[in-house]
Amino acid sequence: MENITGRYTFLTGNMLKLIALIAMTADHIGAYLLPQYEFLRIIGRLAFPIFAYMIAEGCRYTKNRKSYLGNMIFLAFICQAAAFTATGSVNMCIIVTFSLSIILIYLLDYMIKERTSKSFFICLAALFAVYFISEMLPSALPETDYGIDYGFFGILTPVFAYIGKSRLQKLSMAAFAIILVSSALGSIQWYSLLAIPLLILYNGQRGKVKIKNLFYIYYPAHLVVIYLVGLAI
Repeated sequence: MENITGRYTFLTGNMLKLIALIAMTADHIGAYLLPQYEFLRIIGRLAFPIFAYMIAEGCRYTKNRKSYLGNMIFLAFICQAAAFTATGSVNMCIIVTFSLSIILIYLLDYMIKERTSKSFFICLAALFAVYFISEMLPSALPETDYGIDYGFFGILTPVFAYIGKSRLQKLSMAAFAIILVSSALGSIQWYSLLAIPLLILYNGQRGKVKIKNLFYIYYPAHLVVIYLVGLAI
């Protein structure tokens, strides 16, 4: 398979997910253990765009949509319960962000399939609800640390990538969403644009080994390790 530049692609979905896992780990180490090393946070900016694009691909190709969403929501619940128990934080993690993304994607497909006023208003109501809990509610609760990782545009990033049909359309829509997120968050978030060349090298293949469950295990596990190390030092 060739990419939009005409050169042969070589990065599988598995490879991209592993790159994102490494970047995410560097980001969390920089955020919680070594804040003096900004380059770790810069490396971490690669994680969100890659994971967001892979969420869109997962929604497109999964054989069991209910299981895909259910696993994500379950992981979000476990992570949020652990974070609240350990630190009292009510800030919603990236798994919550992507859970909302998947819900919007499913409702978008429902609207396109049904093409009724009912499906349109359900989709519109869901979009407003997501905007409310990601943008309006945090402003109404300034005394807490409540918020949703990457905000409203972050939730929409996998949706934008999913809307595209051709390879060029998917990459263009994803790039546009990444720019919106970077504009909203500013600062080092602009480094997330460096993930686009990696996505261009994506060959559209999952890879030979199934590592789907790796993320479900690794995400909470690495946070626990970082938290314990933080307590120790």
